[in-house]
Amino acid sequence: MRRSWAASAAIASCLAVTVLLCAARDASPEPPTEAAVTAVEQLDERLVDLTIESTSVGRVKVRLLLPTRFDEQPDTTWPVLYLLHGATDDHATWTEQTDVADLTAGLDLLVVMPDAGTWGWYSDWWNAGQGGPPAWETFHLTELRYIIERDWRASDARMVAGRSMGGFGAMYYATAHPDLFGAVASFSGALDPVGSDFIGYDPGLWGDRDEQADIWAAHDPVAMAEALAGKSVYVSWQDGRPGPLDPSGALPDDLEAWVTPQNETFVARLEELGIPVTTETGHGTHAWPYSEQGLHHALPLLLEAIGVGTGRQ
Repeated sequence: MRRSWAASAAIASCLAVTVLLCAARDASPEPPTEAAVTAVEQLDERLVDLTIESTSVGRVKVRLLLPTRFDEQPDTTWPVLYLLHGATDDHATWTEQTDVADLTAGLDLLVVMPDAGTWGWYSDWWNAGQGGPPAWETFHLTELRYIIERDWRASDARMVAGRSMGGFGAMYYATAHPDLFGAVASFSGALDPVGSDFIGYDPGLWGDRDEQADIWAAHDPVAMAEALAGKSVYVSWQDGRPGPLDPSGALPDDLEAWVTPQNETFVARLEELGIPVTTETGHGTHAWPYSEQGLHHALPLLLEAIGVGTGRQ
C-alpha cells in the first residue's frame, strides 16, 4: 500500500482552510454565466432530459426524475438525490439499467443524474497546471446545482450516491464539500485512489502521483474521511466471485476484485475515526444488479438522514 497516514493527515490539515472557504461559497453559489440550458425534453410524466452548454465541460445532458407531485405543488422545493454514473456510462444509464424510476415513484424526492464524461472522475482536471476543461466538479456542484435549484426547485436537503467511478464521485463530493450533502452512498466505488493502482490513469487528471501528491490527497476519500462525521454513510461492494445476482456460469470479476480492498481500506478508516457506516458485502461481480440492490438498501437510510419520510403519495 502506498499510503502514508502521516503524510495524508498533514496534507488534509493543509487543505482544511481551503475546504472551509469552499464550504462558505457552497452555501450560496453565484449565478454561473458559464452554463445554460439549451433544450428540455419531457420523456414521460416524471422523466426529463436537459441539454446544457457549459464552458466547464462542453455540451452535456442531465436526466431528472421529478417528484410525482411536482406539477401539483408549484411552490414546493424538493429534497434532491444526485445519482452518479460509472466510467463509460452516461446520464441515462441509471434509468436504463435499474428500477430507480419505480423505486422513487411517490416519494417527495427529485433525482438528478448528470453526465460526467466517459472517464471524467468527477474532478476539475489538472491538465499540467492549466486546469479544465473538463471541470466536472465545477459543473456539477456550481453550475448544475444552481440550475437545478433555480429552475427545478431543488432544496438544500441533498444526498449523493453513485456506482463505481460514481461511487468515488459521491464520496469525493461529500468529503470535499461537507456542507453540501447530508448523506452519501457508494456502490462498488473506487474509494482509495492514493493507496491503489489506478486503472487506466490519465496524468491530465491529477498529475503525477508523487509530484502532485497534494492534488491526489485532495481527491482521496480515505484521506478526507473525517469530513463525513455526522453524515449517514452507506458503502456496498462485492468480492469479485460470482454471487446470487450473477447468471449461471459467470466468471470471477477482476474489476470488482480491484475495488474490494479500496472499500475495505475506506471503511477501516471510518471505523478508526469512529464514524458510523452501514456496509454490505459478499460474493458478487461488478454488475448492475448489485448496484440496484445497493440503491434499494441505501435509499431509506439516506432519506431518513435528511428528514424525508419513505411514505409514498
